[in-house]
Amino acid sequence: MGEHILTDILVIGSGISGCVAALTAAERAPDRHVLVITNPTDPRESSTYYAQGGIIGLGPKDSPELLMEDLMRAGDYCNDPKAVALLAHEGPRLVREFLIDRLGVSFSERPDDELEYIREAAHSTERILHVADATGKAIEERAIEALNACPNITLLAGHTAVDLITPAHHSRNPQAVYAPLTCVGAYVFNQSTGHVEPVLARKTILATGGLGRIFLHTTNPPSARGDGLAMAHRAGARIINAQYVQFHPTAFYKRGASLFLISEAVRGAGARLLNIYGEPFMHKYAPQWKELAPRDEVARAIHREMLATGADHVYLDLRSVMSPEAIRQRFPTIYQNCLENGVDITRDLIPVVPAAHYFCGGVWVDDKGRSSIRDLYAVGEVSCTGVHGANRLGSASLLEGLTWGYRAGIDAVDTMGDYQATPDDIPPWSEEGLIYTADPALIHQDMVTIQHIMWNYVGLVRSTRRLERAIDDLLHLQREIDRFYRTTWLTDGLIGLRNSVEAALIVAWAAWEAKESHGCHYRED
Repeated sequence: MGEHILTDILVIGSGISGCVAALTAAERAPDRHVLVITNPTDPRESSTYYAQGGIIGLGPKDSPELLMEDLMRAGDYCNDPKAVALLAHEGPRLVREFLIDRLGVSFSERPDDELEYIREAAHSTERILHVADATGKAIEERAIEALNACPNITLLAGHTAVDLITPAHHSRNPQAVYAPLTCVGAYVFNQSTGHVEPVLARKTILATGGLGRIFLHTTNPPSARGDGLAMAHRAGARIINAQYVQFHPTAFYKRGASLFLISEAVRGAGARLLNIYGEPFMHKYAPQWKELAPRDEVARAIHREMLATGADHVYLDLRSVMSPEAIRQRFPTIYQNCLENGVDITRDLIPVVPAAHYFCGGVWVDDKGRSSIRDLYAVGEVSCTGVHGANRLGSASLLEGLTWGYRAGIDAVDTMGDYQATPDDIPPWSEEGLIYTADPALIHQDMVTIQHIMWNYVGLVRSTRRLERAIDDLLHLQREIDRFYRTTWLTDGLIGLRNSVEAALIVAWAAWEAKESHGCHYRED
């Protein structure tokens, strides 16, 4: 059992939202200490790192009002208009001030040295800033450099949050249950020592990312398994819009190979979708927008075309609209990744399938990232700000992570009181009753079971019968996992399994309760 660690602000996660929150807080209050923890051993490993397309700026023919309309339309008008207005007015300014001026991110430029704005699906004008097709990588590398250079930030990789600490649940004082629900830190598993260390913080910021890994096909990295959502749910936080899981229409498909994203920008550049017979089909499903329809419409169109043709994939054709040189220059990462899998996108069709990509719901937060639990913030994909409504507009997620990360960092510092929980209040982690060593084979099998349940019953097209079956199966599995968890020494994989089944149930229950189809939640009944 580890010693108690005391800090002013605990940030869980090191993608764009966690990094921006930590940097903003640390620079606003140089006398305060910020601790950033992340479960991958490489702190750059996050959904941000793999974000290809870009980040929304303010294009030459653009306005906040035009961006607001595009966000609302993509979200099926289920968005919170105040959150949308905040993002549209403040986000592009932060791109320039924080990412370009502060972090020094070098976005792609036109030949005249002006920033290059491109267009993506469901955007009504050119407004996307990008770094070739590796925008997130460029942002993440500069953000981690800045974290490491900041004297009052400590970054600990290979550390997995197990549970949020709330006095109502964990205090030695039985009367703490009567006070308002408050977060005072987290129990954190140190992967190198195998022990859990209580981290006591005045403010805690969840920035743990999404939950794509609970589905069979996903573009998300291994850490995206719903950790933050599950921890916040167990602590009693309000969760909203969990039925809205966006499936990216185009992930590279090859049997036995890892899926990776084929950016929306490929369709933005003119690539056409073809079925296995080489026939275009989007005109049948979205005659107005065709390939540039919102993601949920494109993903369902592909799903239906695959069912109609009995195929396990469709194709993207980029070769007929761009020269080989232009393709290699504009999409170097995609070109290289496909080439390594035997597909030359300058000459070959690209095999693609839909894959779980982005969680539009999450921990309810206000305009400063504050959750329903005192002193607990949530930013980035784990949160639900209301910006995305029922479906996310392409390249809006990095902008949301930047904007709410910045605002949460400021608010955490400006509202910080003197109270801090002490080791006398909060007991160390108990390892009583642990008798088994975690078996990776069992953990892997349970994860695969969750992924198949979610893909088949809570996927692109849902029905009451499928959802009821999913909930029954997941509840049974959760009981088994909980028994396993209570008698087994912790590993990162076991923590992730416990969180994944909880996150899966949160999504399945929300989908069952939401009888109407909106955006990426589609009920065929």
